Parts: sequence; structure tokens; C-alpha cells
Amino acid sequence: MNRAITKSLKLSDNTLYEAEEETWWEPDSVFYPLKTSINPVRTGYARKVFFEKLGIDTGGKAALEVGCGGGVLTEEIAGMGWRTTGIDPSNHSLIIARRHCQISGLDIHYDHGFGELLPYASDSFDAVFCCDVLEHVMDLSEVIAEISRVLKVNGVFYYDTFNRTWISKLAAIKVCQDWKPWAILPHDFHVWEKFIKPKEMISLLRRNRMEWKEHRGIKLSVSIPRILTYLRRRARGIWTYKELGESFTLVESNYTGLMYLGYAMKMSENASKH
Repeated sequence: MNRAITKSLKLSDNTLYEAEEETWWEPDSVFYPLKTSINPVRTGYARKVFFEKLGIDTGGKAALEVGCGGGVLTEEIAGMGWRTTGIDPSNHSLIIARRHCQISGLDIHYDHGFGELLPYASDSFDAVFCCDVLEHVMDLSEVIAEISRVLKVNGVFYYDTFNRTWISKLAAIKVCQDWKPWAILPHDFHVWEKFIKPKEMISLLRRNRMEWKEHRGIKLSVSIPRILTYLRRRARGIWTYKELGESFTLVESNYTGLMYLGYAMKMSENASKH
């Protein structure tokens, strides 16, 4: 099995999540584009999956977000009607998430912990969300196993991640991290070897009693020359992250070569044996 879907020897640099100046919700936060550029496609596809494809009534049902950070997506999940819990290894991010949750008037429970050892009983959640996280974890196989364990039978695992292709290496690693004229993220924030091919994800899901349902690609809403211009403005300090995040969005597509969204459903033990 490829090392990218087991315990990686090369770790992502996750120190940005603990940076004291990093507040997640502020206009010049490196994470601000999550709210403006990335959340729309995530929440749009999630609503399509849960409400249109599956016809789920979220009232009273429990959802967990693994790797919730400062709560940028968690609050969107709560807004869909779920009884929502978020868990993250960064205490600093959790402080920010709890504070913003109170400001927003939302009832979200936040816990400190790791995806490899979730502090919840088996069959606790009707849905588990894990977005922009799987490529950062220490042991992907353990995280997927734990997500399956805490999901109820017929519960939904909703995720997104990067595909391990030459285009993702060029775009996410070289342009966004390594090449100074455009870089907006720290070196090794994403590690290409930890990106996950869709077929690897499907294999992991099947090994953990989850039936894969669909993958959808994610692409830019603007042209490559235009996004390079926007990244350069941010890298040079001409734009804030807010201005960058408001200049483009990510949209659902058929192309999975860069990033992809997907979902799977937990099978009963008997069904998984057939």
C-alpha cells in the first residue's frame, strides 16, 4: 500500500494553527479565504448530498467535524440544523472557535483531541465531516478507522482532500508554498506525498465498513493567469487575504485532478461482509 495512505514519515507543518496572531475570522487571516472562497463549494455540495440525494432531516441528529480549526466550517454545519460537535488538536484554534460561536449565537460543542483517537463512543454520530484535514493527519488509516467507528450504521462521512497528481504538486505545493512571487502559505504546510488519490480513498473506506458513493472535483472560478495575478498581489502585500478570498471561489466540477469532494455511508457489519 502506498505510504501516502498509511503513516507518513514526512509531516505537514501544522504550527500555523497555533500561531498566536492567527485568528481565523479576521480579514487578514491566512484562513479567511476558507470562509469566502472554499466554504461555498463545500456547503453547497453538502446540502446537495444530505438534503437532495439522501433526503435527511437533520433536526436532532448529531454531526462531528474532525479537524474543526477555528470553526469556519463548523458553524456552517450547525447552520444546516445538525447538533454539532467539533474536535481539533489545536487549543488555540478551539479558543477562537468557542469565542466566535458565542458571538454567532450558535450551540456548538468543541473538544480537544486527535482524529487518530476520537474521544467518543462507537455509533455516536449521524454524520462526520472532515474537510482540508485528511492530508494533514499523522496516520490517515487510523483516522478513517476512527471516523467509521464513531459513525452510526447508515451514517454519512463527508470529506474533501487533494489528489496526488502533477497538477496538485504544481498548484498547491510549488505555486502556493514554494515559489515566492505567488506563495501565500508556509513551506510544508501541505506535503504532496500526503495527498490522496481517489482510488486510495475508496480502498480505505471499503476496509472500514464504509460504502463509497461519489467523488466530485473542485476547480477555480477564474482563469489560471488571473489567479496568479491575484496570488502575486497577496504575496507582495498589495492585497489582504480578505481581498484575495473575495476575488474568486472554488466550484464543483467533473475534474478531480486537483481537489475532490466525496461522501460514503457506514454499512452494517453483515452488509460489509457481502
